Amino acid sequence: MSHFYIGVDVGTGSARAGVFDSKGSLLGSAKREIVLFNDEPGYYEQSGDQIWEAVCECVRESLSLSGVSASNVSGIGFDATCSLVVVGDDGHGLPVGRHGDSARNVILWMDHRAKSEAAEINQGKHEVLQFVGGTISPEMETPKLLWLKRNLPEIYHNAAYFFDLTDYLTWRATGSNDRSSCTTTCKWTYLAHDSRWDTEYFDAIELSELVKDGFRRIGSTVREPGSPLGFGLTSQAAADLGLKQGTAVPAGLIDAHAGGIGTVGARSADNCDVTNTMAYVFGTSACTMTTTKDRAFVPGVWGPYYNAMVPGYWLLEAGQSAAGVAIDQLMKHSPIYDEVKQLAAKEGLGLNQWLSNLVKSKVGENLSKAAELVGRVKVVPEFMGNRAPLADPNRTAVIAGLTMDESLDGICSLYVAGILGIGYGLKQILTAQKQSGVAINQIVISGGAGQDPLVRQLIADATLRRVVAPRSEEPVLLGAAITAHMASNLDKHPSDVMAEMSGFSSAYEPATGEIRSIHERGYRSFLALQSVQ
Repeated sequence: MSHFYIGVDVGTGSARAGVFDSKGSLLGSAKREIVLFNDEPGYYEQSGDQIWEAVCECVRESLSLSGVSASNVSGIGFDATCSLVVVGDDGHGLPVGRHGDSARNVILWMDHRAKSEAAEINQGKHEVLQFVGGTISPEMETPKLLWLKRNLPEIYHNAAYFFDLTDYLTWRATGSNDRSSCTTTCKWTYLAHDSRWDTEYFDAIELSELVKDGFRRIGSTVREPGSPLGFGLTSQAAADLGLKQGTAVPAGLIDAHAGGIGTVGARSADNCDVTNTMAYVFGTSACTMTTTKDRAFVPGVWGPYYNAMVPGYWLLEAGQSAAGVAIDQLMKHSPIYDEVKQLAAKEGLGLNQWLSNLVKSKVGENLSKAAELVGRVKVVPEFMGNRAPLADPNRTAVIAGLTMDESLDGICSLYVAGILGIGYGLKQILTAQKQSGVAINQIVISGGAGQDPLVRQLIADATLRRVVAPRSEEPVLLGAAITAHMASNLDKHPSDVMAEMSGFSSAYEPATGEIRSIHERGYRSFLALQSVQ
C-alpha cells in the first residue's frame, strides 16, 4: 500500500495544508486566511477556534485535490507560529485582552505588549537566559504570561492550559497534553538537554503557579519533534479533518523550524550537511536555523537548544523580526508608491514582484548587477527592532540617501537597498556565529519572499555565501509532513526520512570583483548606520 503524509502550516496570516507522497512530492494543497486583530499598536491577537476551522478546511480540500484516499494517509504533522494560546477548563478559549472576547484567545508571536516584562526578566540574569542568547524576547512566552498575570489576573489564574500554537493544534488533534521540545525549548525556557523545567526561574519571575502539578498547565511531558502523540487522531478530530481515527500525529514544530526540517536534511555532493548548512526562512519575518553537533553559545542568538529541530542535535536560532513586512513598509516611503502599486495591480502582481521584475529587466541575466542600482541609498530595515545578534526590540529602522527622485529608478533603488539591508543583517548574524566557532558554508532559503531568484542572488552577494533553493516549493509544509512520516515509521532514522523527502535545486554563488567591493562597502555602511541609530 502506498503511504501519504499531510503537512499543516499555520503562519501569521493563513493556514495551509499539503498532501505529500513518501518521496516528498506535493500532490495537493489548500490555503485559508486567518483573522488578525490589531486594536492598538503592538497588540496582535487571533482566534484558536478560527485557526482550527481554517486548518480543517485546508486538510479536506488538499486531500480532495490530491486524489488520495483518507485510508492511505499514514500521518499528519503540524507546525505554527510561536503564539500563545490560552484555554479554560471546558476546553474553550479565554480572552487575552481587556475586550473580554473569549474567541480571541491567541497572543500572536509578533505581539510586543510584554516588552517591559521582558526587560524586567532580563535584569534578573537567570541561568536559563544563557540558552536564549542571554536576553529573552517579548516574542517569547514567559514575558507574555507575566503580562497576562499582571493585567488579566482572573484569566491567568483560571486558565487550564497555556499552549504554544503548535501544541494547541496537536492537542486539538489528539487530546494529548504532551508538548514539543521545539516549542517549549525555543520559546518557554524548557531545558531539553536536561529534560526539565527550571523551577527557580518561574519562582523568581513571579510565575510560581505554573510549577504546580508538575508543570501541567505548560507541559508535564515534553517530546522531540516527530514523536507520536497519544493514539493519533481522536474520532472528533478525524471527523473535522476528513481523515481516519488513529492517524499518526507527531509532536510538532514552530513554522520556521519546519522549514528547516524540510530543507537542511537534503544530501549534497559537496560535503555540506545539516551542520554547515543554515536554513533561512524569509517570510513576514526571517528566521535562521543553524544545527550543531555540540552546544555553542552566541551572544544575542537564541539557543543553544537541544532537540528543537533535528533530533539529537543542537540548534541556534536567530533572524529578523521584520523582513518581508519590512520591504512592504519601506516601499511606502517612495513618493510614487501609490502609482506603482496601481501599475502592479493592473498586471495582477504584488508590488514587490512587480518591482523585482522591473529590476531584472534592467540588469538582464546577471542579477548581481542589481547592486549597482542602489546608488547612495542605504537601509537598516529594523522596523520591529533587532532580533539578533543585538537582541534589542526597541531599535528602529534607518533610511539614508533619499532625494526628491520620483522616478521608477528611484523606487527600484529603494527596493534593492531594502533587500540588501536584510542581507547585511543576515551577514551580521553569520559573523556573530562564526566568532563563536560556528561556521556556515551555504544557506538554503525558503519562505514566500525567498522564492524570487533576484532575492536569492542578492542574499548570496550580501552574505558572501552560496545560497541554494530547496527542491520543494513548499518546504515548510514538507517539514511538517516529514514529522508525520517520522511518527508513522519509527524504525527509520529521522535523518533518513529527511533525506528521502527533501532535496536541493538551483544554487546562487556570491559575486566577485567590483560587485563584491560594493557589498563590502555596503556592509560597513549598514553597521555605521546601525550604530548611529
